[in-house]
Amino acid sequence: MIQWYPGHMAKAKKEIQEKLKLVDIVFELLDARIPFSSQNPEFQKIFASSKRLIIITKSEMADKNETVKWQKYFKNQGIDSITVDSISGANVKNIVNSAKVVLEEKIKKDLARGLKPRAIRAMVVGIPNVGKSTLINKLTGKHSAATGDKPGVTKAQQWIRINKDLDLLDTPGVLWPKFESITQSYHLALSGAIKDDVVRKEDMILYFLDFLKKYYPSNLVDRYNVNIDDDNVLILEKIGRNRGFIKANEVDYEKVYEVLLTDFRSLRLGRITLDHED
Repeated sequence: MIQWYPGHMAKAKKEIQEKLKLVDIVFELLDARIPFSSQNPEFQKIFASSKRLIIITKSEMADKNETVKWQKYFKNQGIDSITVDSISGANVKNIVNSAKVVLEEKIKKDLARGLKPRAIRAMVVGIPNVGKSTLINKLTGKHSAATGDKPGVTKAQQWIRINKDLDLLDTPGVLWPKFESITQSYHLALSGAIKDDVVRKEDMILYFLDFLKKYYPSNLVDRYNVNIDDDNVLILEKIGRNRGFIKANEVDYEKVYEVLLTDFRSLRLGRITLDHED
């Protein structure tokens, strides 16, 4: 079982709990490719009595049909959600309006009590590499938060003024001490939420090939010109030989693993969602 829970994550979780009373709503960011696997189960307990809006990031990378299914799933749980593409900015401007819908009752009560309208205070939470900093930078229109295509970029909490309607409390990415299943571990690793050097790539890639054969066979065939009926080792060998990854007349499988990972993360394999409800 893959585990990755650095000490700073426990500290970050404690700080999230301490600052929760300062905010009106929690923005829980989930990766559209892994909307179930990227949900921190500990957050469900911490935010049980908080107003919450799920923001599904990286929607441009995921299977559209599966994203719709997951939004229905969250709606059935009584949680509003919105999909965004933080790179192009698609739907980002609708976050404030979506938050106001969630907070409609509170806003009405405040007005009835004669309180002047103020900026919504939102806490941004999520697992590592889910796109918190990229989203914040798109909202502010400037480089307010450090970004990177790897987990663990944000190190500490910080308040960021977006505009007169929204203040954000950015928080570091937090995982949890024990993952529920090996499948969830692989999904987190494939998406980049776990550092590559703590994962046994061979096992992860063999799982990924089985997954592609089941859910996205045409993506696999179109990209690598392989036979879907071949076993996974033969498929890896064919990809390696087709790409020229040969060392001492043997396939360099490490390079093949890296190509599959890079192609998935860069959309060269197409729009893929790893979490399927079935």
